[in-house]
Amino acid sequence: MLDETPDLDNPDFMLLRLGRRLRKRQGVLDEWWRYYRGRPPLPMLPKNAQQAFIEFQEKARTNFCGIIANATVHRLSALGVTGPDGSPDNNASRWWQANRLDSRQKLVWRCSMAQSVGYMLVGPHPTRVEDNGRPSPLITAEHPSECVVEHDPETGEPYVGLKAWHNDLDGYGYARVYYDDRSFPYRTTDVCGGGRLPWGPDSWQYLGAADGGEPHDLGRLPLVEFARMPDLGEHPEPEFAGVVDIQDRVNLGVLNRMAASRYSGFRQPWIKGHRFAKRTDPATGLVTVEQPFVPGPGNIWVSEGENAQFGQLDVTDLRPFLDEHASDVRDMLIISQTPAYYYAGDLVNISADTVAGLDIMHVAKCREHIAAFGEGLEDVMSLAAAQAGVADDYTEATVRWADPQYLSPAVQADAATKLSSIGYPIDVLAERLGESPQQVRRITAGAAAAKLLAASLLPANPAPTAGNLPDQGAAGAGSLPGQGVTGGQ
Repeated sequence: MLDETPDLDNPDFMLLRLGRRLRKRQGVLDEWWRYYRGRPPLPMLPKNAQQAFIEFQEKARTNFCGIIANATVHRLSALGVTGPDGSPDNNASRWWQANRLDSRQKLVWRCSMAQSVGYMLVGPHPTRVEDNGRPSPLITAEHPSECVVEHDPETGEPYVGLKAWHNDLDGYGYARVYYDDRSFPYRTTDVCGGGRLPWGPDSWQYLGAADGGEPHDLGRLPLVEFARMPDLGEHPEPEFAGVVDIQDRVNLGVLNRMAASRYSGFRQPWIKGHRFAKRTDPATGLVTVEQPFVPGPGNIWVSEGENAQFGQLDVTDLRPFLDEHASDVRDMLIISQTPAYYYAGDLVNISADTVAGLDIMHVAKCREHIAAFGEGLEDVMSLAAAQAGVADDYTEATVRWADPQYLSPAVQADAATKLSSIGYPIDVLAERLGESPQQVRRITAGAAAAKLLAASLLPANPAPTAGNLPDQGAAGAGSLPGQGVTGGQ
């Protein structure tokens, strides 16, 4: 049985504490994921609704939460890590490419936007080795349903981390509690049914050494958290947390419009004064009314009733439903700071300045994400350096990000030309154009080689030109070398 003594340094206590936190937030994580995937709860059914109406309801769901989350993910792209002076770092570039962070970073950003938080875990690679004989760093993207971090209440820094997962091969659950200098492995005592991990004190057994866990020399918690814009004292929320109610309202409005379109969007016929025949089912005894009036282009309705009358109901105007839908969608985009041109509406033939104006709040939000996630990537690189045995301090490194603001190539080229004219070096211009650190180095080397080649092709004694004439004060206006100026000539 595990020791439940409440102590942050007790891995048994932290296993159960963090594991129960995982279980507690699993429900809300699942709810956020359903909204992100476009499968929110169905609009409320009338009490007398038939089960077949559920299929009609499912068609009323419109996934704007996924658009809001991905609109930010598309603008977040870290290009690599450079040194404090902006020069590319060979080790960081190698680790970045070896762990495929160009693509794997998007998995973390999407988790953060869709489910409030994402994680990266750094550890030894099982096969790759550095030149000094140490295992190369392995950087993996982790899902918030399997990882959680406890922060120190005094400093706010991450103190303890947990990764817990279900192994489909043997059916057991596995977990590892991480500290800044050691880790503790666990396994469930029994096979877990359905992949749901148990969190009772008798549900887990310790698998590590009895003398204090498995040590590591990374110097910090190897599990790095990327939380989406948490407020002080508050838990992080997904990108669309502020518009969930509006998403439900949109779905209900679409359902109402579909019902109006299906049942009253066209002229519905009516009849009165007709005696309908009734039939009793001999098996059940239920009395049913026969319906002889079937709509169809080739059908003629005839009634033998003396006072039978036929008519049509007025159609329902669907324009108010559409206006309500457009208004709700605009509210979602405004509150979530998503550009309005994602829902074009009446935006036709707008200028580039208008697009930039509509983009201001969204770009500002993306830059705030960049500032927070950049710190996390610096921690990841510091952990990778410690794993590889490199003494460089990557907390002072700089994470290079692509500009979240979209500018046309013509505008970017014009801005680069003007900056070059006032002395901006080619490497700084390449960074502003969104090139990766490796591409910046290639551009800089290519520009230097071109200048060297051009200088080598110049003649040793160039012919006199306007650019290499001597000072006129020394030889007189318009004179050439070797020609003096005499009076009267």
